[in-house]
Amino acid sequence: MTAETSPLLRTVGIDGLLVSFGDRLDEAANRAALAFRAALEAEDWEGVTELSSSLVSTYLRFDPLALSHAELEARLRPLMASRDWREAPLPQGRRLHRIPTAYGGQLGPQLAEAAGLADMTEAQAVEALSSARVRVTALGFAPGQPYLGELPPVWNIPRQQALTPKVPKGALVLAIRQFVIFSVTAPTGWRHVGQTAAPLFRMGHARPFLLAPGDEVEFPALSEAEFDRLATDPDGGVTSEVLS
Repeated sequence: MTAETSPLLRTVGIDGLLVSFGDRLDEAANRAALAFRAALEAEDWEGVTELSSSLVSTYLRFDPLALSHAELEARLRPLMASRDWREAPLPQGRRLHRIPTAYGGQLGPQLAEAAGLADMTEAQAVEALSSARVRVTALGFAPGQPYLGELPPVWNIPRQQALTPKVPKGALVLAIRQFVIFSVTAPTGWRHVGQTAAPLFRMGHARPFLLAPGDEVEFPALSEAEFDRLATDPDGGVTSEVLS
């Protein structure tokens, strides 16, 4: 799929439709997926029961007893054609989060390896990663777990050939120009470069997910001693503000 051929509408089972704006992650395709989801939320069509976005697509689930597939498609296609969604403004209400991160050492045991693959020293890698601002492109794999990107091309490093059996909750991992923060302890094929105390999923909280697709995130560096003090902070040192 190219920018000229997107968006593409696909059927997902008997009660789902998927609108795709690309077949690989790039900024414009992700922007389109986020903007199109926001437009659908504003339309608030009766019979649409769920809306979500992935890296490059927007998913709609609908009640076939309340809204037929043909009727929904007839509404969708004019909206899809109404503008170039790859150049649409990002949704309003997005937030900027600063998540303190301890890089390297025992808390980021694969930083040196990742830095070497990017042809950097560890110090240069920490400077580059801690000064980057990335977008939450999607949530997935575990509750509240974000995919964030894209980092500069120098960070287009491959996944590992073998899995790391376990990284802890809050681990910041890196591969293919993207970060992931783990919301649960899990295996991964990405390199563990740092550790956060971010409460990504808070059951029973008014905002159970700390991050939302479209939000932006920075990962300022702090020492292991400073990180240890975050253990008593329920917010993990995270600060957030609404983007203008």
